[in-house]
Amino acid sequence: MKRGKKYREALEKIDREKIYSPLEAIKLLKEIANSRFDETVEVHVRLGVDPRKADQQVRGTVSLPYGTGKAVRVAVFAQGEKAREAEAAGADIVGAADLAEKVEKGWFD
Repeated sequence: MKRGKKYREALEKIDREKIYSPLEAIKLLKEIANSRFDETVEVHVRLGVDPRKADQQVRGTVSLPYGTGKAVRVAVFAQGEKAREAEAAGADIVGAADLAEKVEKGWFD
C-alpha cells in the first residue's frame, strides 16, 4: 500500500525497537501529529493478571480534565412543595402543566 509523505516522515521519527516511557510517547505523538482535529490515542497495558479470577480483576475510572463537553440541564415536572425541593436541589427548569405544554409544542432548550 502506498503511504503519504507526512506518514513516511512520521514513521522515520519512531524507533520501533525502543520502549518509550509514557511521557516520551506523548511527546513523540504531539511532535508527529499532523491532523487538523484532535486525534485519538489508544493505550494498551499488560498487567499480568488473569481477569477470569475475581481477585485479579482490574476496574477503574478516569476523570477527564474538561469533562465530555456537554452541560447537563435538569428539568423537573412537579408542583407545590416538591417543586420548591427541586429548585433547592439545583434543578434548572421546574414546572408542571405549563412545562408539559411547552414540551408538547416542541420546546427543546
